[in-house]
Amino acid sequence: MSEGEAAPPTDDELMRQLEEELQKLKVSDLLVQTLYTVSSLGYRKLSEEDRDLDQAHLAIEALRALLPVLEGNVADELVRDFKQVTSNLQLAYAEAAK
Repeated sequence: MSEGEAAPPTDDELMRQLEEELQKLKVSDLLVQTLYTVSSLGYRKLSEEDRDLDQAHLAIEALRALLPVLEGNVADELVRDFKQVTSNLQLAYAEAAK
């Protein structure tokens, strides 16, 4: 190893860093990120090139199931926005299923 290069972290250091990050993470943050991902994937599964109505339906149902869990735990505006995304996704699903 040349001068100026740091040694790679040890397994213990990596584990400690991971534990520190997990301490900062909130379940609500993870759920919000999950809803973003599921909604994006749901829209993707409604596109003509990647159409999979079963997967799009699963995305809609996942959003509908998780949204009530977030109510009261995140900003009301965020819940409202995800409800709108869910409604839009349902409309897009109905159009794609024709």
